[in-house]
Amino acid sequence: MDLFFLDFAFYIVLIFLLVAFLASAIKILREYERGVVFTLGRFTSVKGPGLIIIIPYIQQVVRVDLRVRVLDVPSQDVISRDNVSVRVNAVIYMRIVDPEKATIQVENFLQATSELSQTTLRSVLGKHELDEMLADRDRLNADIQEILDAQTDAWGIKVANVEIKHVDINESMIRAIARQAEAERERRARVINAEGEQQAAAKLLEAAEILGRRPEAMQLRYLATLATIGNEKNSTIVFPFPMEISKMLKSLGVDDTPRGG
Repeated sequence: MDLFFLDFAFYIVLIFLLVAFLASAIKILREYERGVVFTLGRFTSVKGPGLIIIIPYIQQVVRVDLRVRVLDVPSQDVISRDNVSVRVNAVIYMRIVDPEKATIQVENFLQATSELSQTTLRSVLGKHELDEMLADRDRLNADIQEILDAQTDAWGIKVANVEIKHVDINESMIRAIARQAEAERERRARVINAEGEQQAAAKLLEAAEILGRRPEAMQLRYLATLATIGNEKNSTIVFPFPMEISKMLKSLGVDDTPRGG
């Protein structure tokens, strides 16, 4: 009887050890996960997704998530090339493309990428003026993304996109920018007015050249102008009188003294 209980206990322990062994040996990785396998501390392979089997206590597996991660870059104090102090923050979209490098080459790839993005953001924006930060963000985003992607390639990380979110300016600078914008609008208005005067003068010169070719055309223009003014009520007309007609009337003895009407 005692021997039976000993055999039964032995099988129970054996089954328990087998179940524990299988639980430690069998790993299930999701579609977006990869397992970096180390055998006695040395890198062996990258496995997954799906069901993988490892040797417990001899092999260890590190799970790596391949999904896109959003990294928020804290606000950074930046002095632009035209000596304007601003606070800028951004967001970075990144993902792991090489699980082996992301596990072996860097201790914490998120922290490393965050610190690198902060220094890169200050370095790139410090080379540009404030107007470029406000109006040309697409080019600045592309420049920052290119630099980060080149430096994180050794860590097995792909920086997919960089977006500058906010450029905060102090109140005094906002008022200065408003005055600058108002002055720019006034300048444009004056330029447009001057261009209009130039075009009007060119058209008047062209009309004068056309009318000067035939004296009769000038007389017809006088009569058309007189007809237009005469349609208005309570109008006083001061109209030039042709000298040829005046000489002809004097020769006939007619008084040609102009009268108001």
